[in-house]
Amino acid sequence: MATLNHIFLSWQTDDGKKINQNNHNSAFFISLVFAVAIAKILASFFKPVVLSFLISFLFIPLIKRLNIKCRIPWTLAILIVYVIFFGIFIGLSNILAASIESILKAIPEYNTRFISIYNKLSQALDANSKILFFFDLNTDKSLIQNLFEQLNIFSALKQVAINFTGGFFTFTKTLFLVILLSFFLLTEMHFTRRKINTAFEGNNLKRVHKIVNNVISEITHFITIKFIISLATGIVITLACCAIKMDFPLVWGFFAFAMNFIPTFGSIISCVITIMFSILQFYPSPLPIVVISLILVTTNFALGNIIEPKIEGENLGLSPFIILLSLSFWGWLWGILGMLIAVPLMVIVKIFCENISFLNPIAIFIGGNPKDKQSSKESNA
Repeated sequence: MATLNHIFLSWQTDDGKKINQNNHNSAFFISLVFAVAIAKILASFFKPVVLSFLISFLFIPLIKRLNIKCRIPWTLAILIVYVIFFGIFIGLSNILAASIESILKAIPEYNTRFISIYNKLSQALDANSKILFFFDLNTDKSLIQNLFEQLNIFSALKQVAINFTGGFFTFTKTLFLVILLSFFLLTEMHFTRRKINTAFEGNNLKRVHKIVNNVISEITHFITIKFIISLATGIVITLACCAIKMDFPLVWGFFAFAMNFIPTFGSIISCVITIMFSILQFYPSPLPIVVISLILVTTNFALGNIIEPKIEGENLGLSPFIILLSLSFWGWLWGILGMLIAVPLMVIVKIFCENISFLNPIAIFIGGNPKDKQSSKESNA
């Protein structure tokens, strides 16, 4: 406890003591570089841990509600939430599996449509197929055969087949580890305040409480809002696909839901792929393609750029440039998972920097426009 108190005392400047700014800055950036190197090297260890934290932050509001309002014991509330979650997960998995099976059966039909569209575009543009699709298309063969030959997919699939057993085992082991870690983490969260009160004292206790409360409340708020907005996006797109009789509506709705967790890029990728499939299905009828394109763009723009920021308010307060930079960095570090956790991690970094005096400038630079924050405070006053 003395060591922890000494660390937090070194962050304080209110008692009149001067901190050696250069030493702190140097130590901070050296620690940052070291942490990035460790995160890259030990990615297989840290990924399940981070996923368990994200799941815990998603479940904690519902668990608290069951515990406080329904007077259900904390551990039992955790079990109830897990049963509900896995029931929904298994149900969706079965429906998606059936949809994917239908897609595989429909491949010959879509291959015929693709060849027809390709031939019409080639005639209309009077262009070489290599210019249109970046590879020579042999119209005597199916789309799948062309992709296998031109993009050398066969060798990639062969490698996937070799590694399938090991990969499936790794996925199962990781999933089990994430469930186990998140369960015990949620159990420990019930005693977090008591542990902090025991570990710290005085001003350090107030500082740690402030940091922990801000991190938990803001990350939980962000993940909950992101989940609700993503779910709403998926439902709207599923219903829209059903309305225009687009094939496999649940697949496109789930795809929109999943990709929406990746800021900016996820919704763009979802829109592009869904619109391309609509062209493949409805061409040459323009109306369904235009309708689904408008619904996709409008839904993602309205929910992601208007409703979501209004619900979140100024809680995140992150610079858009920093968000994109964080997406690129964490995408490089941990792939898709890195892009999913990029924004929550930047929120945590910002909260820590705001509560440590010599790191305040970093919090300002990764935050939004200070004038906006000042004006919002004045308007609230």
